[in-house]
Amino acid sequence: MARVLVVDDNEDIRELVARQLRANGHKAVAVGSPSEALAIVDERGAPDVAVLDVAMPEMDGLQLLRELRAREGMSDLPAIFLSARVQEHDIQAGRDLGAIYLTKPFIASALIGAISDLVEPKDAGTW
Repeated sequence: MARVLVVDDNEDIRELVARQLRANGHKAVAVGSPSEALAIVDERGAPDVAVLDVAMPEMDGLQLLRELRAREGMSDLPAIFLSARVQEHDIQAGRDLGAIYLTKPFIASALIGAISDLVEPKDAGTW
């Protein structure tokens, strides 16, 4: 079980992703903005993996990942970008940050598999 931070400004996608993660035994916290994501991490500590949309108001998911990784103890935070942006330069920008890049619409099994590839099963505790 992994502690997964889901950040997407589209409520339907955000809730669908969180529901799929929970159905597969993960602990998911889903928020709608980068500022909420940073506040949750400051309050609860580091997740095991982040699932981030790329196109969001305030800051994009690429910058959010940089901000998250700048926090103490999070420099190697595993991440998955889940985005409707399918142009090669967008995909490459995500991969350049060492993240897995999945496109929307997404296949739930691909997302679950990517999380399994990134993190070892853990006790999610109360995160």
